[in-house]
Amino acid sequence: METYATKASEIRRRWYVIDAEGQVMGRLASEVAALLRGKWKPNFTPHLDVGDHVVVLNAAKVRLTGTKLLKKTYFRHSGYLGSERYTGMRERLEHEPDELLRGAVRGMLPRNRLGRQMIRKLKVYSGTEHPHNAQRPIPYKLGLHGKGFPAQADAGGTKEA
Repeated sequence: METYATKASEIRRRWYVIDAEGQVMGRLASEVAALLRGKWKPNFTPHLDVGDHVVVLNAAKVRLTGTKLLKKTYFRHSGYLGSERYTGMRERLEHEPDELLRGAVRGMLPRNRLGRQMIRKLKVYSGTEHPHNAQRPIPYKLGLHGKGFPAQADAGGTKEA
């Protein structure tokens, strides 16, 4: 018996839309990362990008647990002396909630070319509107860990190489 290897021509991608309102950010990010990676697909291959496209709505209404909103800070530095900047999570959630969620998902993806390719399939919006209606995204229910996929054979999926 031979080991099956997924070919790039066999990868079928779907578009999913997720409503983040009231969801805990870390749990949401872990499921989105698994969808982007394709971990729940039967043809998952660690060295290929077999994942789906994910559209996340209402990123501004995501929920944080514990005291992260008050105590967690983000650091950035331009490289010049004295140019370090600290931003609190509350301020970042108010000004750029889409980047906050994108960073949480990015931290759960591989740190290589493959991870950079996967994060491009993530579209995050702080409101309820998105420009991806032409792709017919399928609503995805969180918390089922891969068991909540729709039974439709190829709804909204496109074939990409």
